[in-house]
Amino acid sequence: MKKYLFLAALAVSVAGCSGMSTTEQRALSGTAIGAGTGAVVGAIAGNTGLGLVVGAGAGLAGGLIYDSVKKNEGR
Repeated sequence: MKKYLFLAALAVSVAGCSGMSTTEQRALSGTAIGAGTGAVVGAIAGNTGLGLVVGAGAGLAGGLIYDSVKKNEGR
């Protein structure tokens, strides 16, 4: 489990990278948050790896949807 938590922490630290577009930042942030949350829920349920993967996918989708909504608000 420590391995997965380390990977989630690494993903969160990369989210602060400069030079990324707003879409890239939101996608990466969503993925990192989803992966971390999924790893925790997966650890409680008994399968940390699966939780991490499912959470990362859901987080990525959520980040991209949020980006789309924010871009459409400006219209």
